[in-house]
Amino acid sequence: MVKIRLQRGGAKKRPFYRIVALDERRQRDGRALEFLGTYDPKYDPPRAEIDRAGIQAWVDKGAQLSDTVRSLIKNTPVVAPSEGAS
Repeated sequence: MVKIRLQRGGAKKRPFYRIVALDERRQRDGRALEFLGTYDPKYDPPRAEIDRAGIQAWVDKGAQLSDTVRSLIKNTPVVAPSEGAS
């Protein structure tokens, strides 16, 4: 089964996460099927960039969201593509 969850990166005490679609049998930092966004908790407020269309496509195929990713999607405002590019 495919899960959409966080994959940790960054240095010691400087976490940075990617939101990835991953086979649930793989390790947390194993090879991802697709990258769907990023989450950086070190900013105030934390920054998240989420590919909602990509996540919805995976969910339609039967993927399941982790609790953390589900709360990120729920609590992150939707940003129009033109606002994000500067």
